[in-house]
Amino acid sequence: MRECGQASWSEQGSPYSLIAFELILSPRSKESKKDLSLEEIQKKLEAAEERRKSHEAEVLKQLAEKREHEKEVLQKAIEENNNFSKMVEERLTHKMEANKENQPGGADGCQARALAREGQAR
Repeated sequence: MRECGQASWSEQGSPYSLIAFELILSPRSKESKKDLSLEEIQKKLEAAEERRKSHEAEVLKQLAEKREHEKEVLQKAIEENNNFSKMVEERLTHKMEANKENQPGGADGCQARALAREGQAR
């Protein structure tokens, strides 16, 4: 028979190679039972309440940090989007100005070129 703390057990072999266990629990000794006074119980309850409040504060702190990080990431994304939009707008404006410079005068330029060609043809 084997013992472990307040419990003991024994292995009983069977003819079919199966093992059966018999578990015998011993009664608790009165010495191990601790009588707690009202003050000790109150102290333990207060300590548990402090641990709970501490854990709750820690969780709230982590959530606040996470929200702050999310705000920073969102602000950075908005800023990058604005910068990209400005850059694209500047490029487009530059290209439009370059096209205007390369094409002289629209319809007036076409007439002037046509007259110049007619003058060269004569």
